[in-house]
Amino acid sequence: METEQQKITDYTVDIQKLFLEMMLNDAQSFVRIQNIFNAENFDRSLRKAAEFIFTHTDKQSTIPTLKQVNSTCGTNLKPVPDLTDGHYNWFFDEFENFTRRQELERAILKSADHLEKGNYTPVEKLIKDAVQISLTRDLGTDYFDDPKGRLLALKQNNGQVSTGWPTLDKKLFGGMTKCELNIFCGVSGSGKSLFLQNLGCNWILKGLNGVYITLELSENLSAMRIDSMLTEVPSNQIFKDLDGLALKVKMVGKTAGSLRIKYLPAQSNINDIRAYCKELQIKTGSKIDFMLVDYLDLLSPVSVKVSPNDQFIKDKYVSEELRNLSQELNVIFVTASQLNRGAVEEIEFDHSHIAGGISKINTADNVFGIFTSRAMRERGKYQLQLMKTRSSSGVGQKVELGFDVSSLRIVDLGENYKPEQYTSDVMEKLKTRTTVGEMEGNEAEETPKVTADVRSTTLKKMLDNI
Repeated sequence: METEQQKITDYTVDIQKLFLEMMLNDAQSFVRIQNIFNAENFDRSLRKAAEFIFTHTDKQSTIPTLKQVNSTCGTNLKPVPDLTDGHYNWFFDEFENFTRRQELERAILKSADHLEKGNYTPVEKLIKDAVQISLTRDLGTDYFDDPKGRLLALKQNNGQVSTGWPTLDKKLFGGMTKCELNIFCGVSGSGKSLFLQNLGCNWILKGLNGVYITLELSENLSAMRIDSMLTEVPSNQIFKDLDGLALKVKMVGKTAGSLRIKYLPAQSNINDIRAYCKELQIKTGSKIDFMLVDYLDLLSPVSVKVSPNDQFIKDKYVSEELRNLSQELNVIFVTASQLNRGAVEEIEFDHSHIAGGISKINTADNVFGIFTSRAMRERGKYQLQLMKTRSSSGVGQKVELGFDVSSLRIVDLGENYKPEQYTSDVMEKLKTRTTVGEMEGNEAEETPKVTADVRSTTLKKMLDNI
């Protein structure tokens, strides 16, 4: 026989016969491929022998001999001498490929019948099951073998990154982790987009490279908000000194990571996001550390066609596809989702408040509820509730964050903060700035007028869209 270096492109009858002979030569090899073994994948001349091998092994708990197979099935299988570990490595690789190819071919044929009848649901499962066929080769972690080594590997390789808000990090036992799906939920106007944008700012200031996918706001409007967050130039004063602002942005960029802002139309899908990321990596050569998608509810699933009104099914598939993409790209993945109208007046969120139901909750690793209204943000307050977390025991706990209405920046208040004291401090600052803003002369022009800013038409429009 050929060596393990041979790559098969055509699984002829002779190759299929060799597969059976190698199984009969070593019972352990059959045991290892038994979970993907299907007699229907073999040529008609060998199918009876394949069925006999499988049935005999299943009932007798021992593989039949060559003689038993040949005499029962009328085949002419022969012993294969001088087999090495390399030969069997070749066997496992090629048998896996052979099985996947045969199952996929049969799935496509079966799908044609379903498509003619307009029955799409079984098609997705048939194709998915065929593509995912694989042997189990990873034996897992030997718990007692190297305790220190596995803990260090976890610490170094799990990709955990601080959110930039220590109070939230503590609830998450350190921060967010790569290959996990994080969802921030809020009612309309709660500031979901603002939160994702602030999170992106925190991470690029740490030197990470990220992508912000917006399915609602334009690229330029999203970028303008980030201008305020990174430079602390009030959002309604962005256009007063464009040269100065540009210089500040460039200075921040010298030590920060990179951020790409990409608009995709609503009802885009995971393939659109994947294609963009691949193109970005090819053209720039940069590695993506995190991805922010604003937001989940506006995406369409790839794997199944559903009615736009069937939000539960749609969001189930979309959230699963997003989580798979986070693992495929090895990134920290954060998105947002809408809470239903029943959550507006609540002081505690639960799964019933998630628009579309619990399907997103089941898939996500961490889910956060945003309690903040526009009025709360104007008072300098942001509040999160941990609705679900897989890596900590913080479910149900709340995190208080501060908000600078001028720069749109969300800040950590620290563990020792007192709500009443912070509110008092904010109001005092507002009063001071208002008083100064009412002064006449150049001094008043040089001082930020926060209350006036909040009341301005421009800022109100911006806040309404948050």
